[in-house]
Amino acid sequence: MEGIHVAISAEKLTEWMGIPITNTLLMSWVVVIVLTIFALLTRYRMKLVPSKVQLVVELMVENVFSFIADTLESKELARRFFPLIVTIFVFIFTANMLEFIPGVGSIGFIAKEATQLAGKTSGGEFIPLFRSMSTDLNVTLALAIISFLVIEISGILVVGFFRYFHRFLPFGAFKHGIGNGLIAFFVGIIEFVSELIRLISFSFRLFGNIFAGEVLLAVVTFFVPFIIPVPFMIFEVFVGFIQAAIFAMLTLFFIKLAVTDAAH
Repeated sequence: MEGIHVAISAEKLTEWMGIPITNTLLMSWVVVIVLTIFALLTRYRMKLVPSKVQLVVELMVENVFSFIADTLESKELARRFFPLIVTIFVFIFTANMLEFIPGVGSIGFIAKEATQLAGKTSGGEFIPLFRSMSTDLNVTLALAIISFLVIEISGILVVGFFRYFHRFLPFGAFKHGIGNGLIAFFVGIIEFVSELIRLISFSFRLFGNIFAGEVLLAVVTFFVPFIIPVPFMIFEVFVGFIQAAIFAMLTLFFIKLAVTDAAH
């Protein structure tokens, strides 16, 4: 009986012009296609007199927009960042939910390369055609970089370049004394390091939780394939939702911190 195969990095399927095509990249294309089809269907089914489903969706959108506006204390800023925040949540949540579709992680092929162990040669390992997008650190890091750049650029555009970076390099504090200046300078360095650490915290939080859940499901399904995995799958659906919400809300809150000086 074969054991459980767990690969931290995404498996390479093929390459195009020297660019590796992995199973998580293929899954990300599926997510984009699903969301595009959903958006087009939603767009063409919208009516002036809303149906019950459309009314519920409009109410949800209105509540989310109001929450973002209250957080940023500005409807103008909410209009700017609402599409980004919602897109981040919907993209990550959809990717996490597609993990439970039959075939994801189970449909694939056997690699041609054979492996040799203790003088015995066996066939190549199984490579799934589709793999959960969030279990690839490259994907979560890319999302973290996008969020990081939006936060920093938003702070610069709203607050101003020099005023924004004054929080990291507060040389003006030295006019109140060398002691106060040194304290403010070291606080600025700590603040700058914390900004960079967000790249790690954003990417590893999402990657770690989703990857751990996938491994847990694989182990439970391997040993007890019937009934028992269902509660774990329900829990992972909840985790997928929470992680998408956390990623989006942290982006919102950090944007709030970046533009705070403009409102005071």
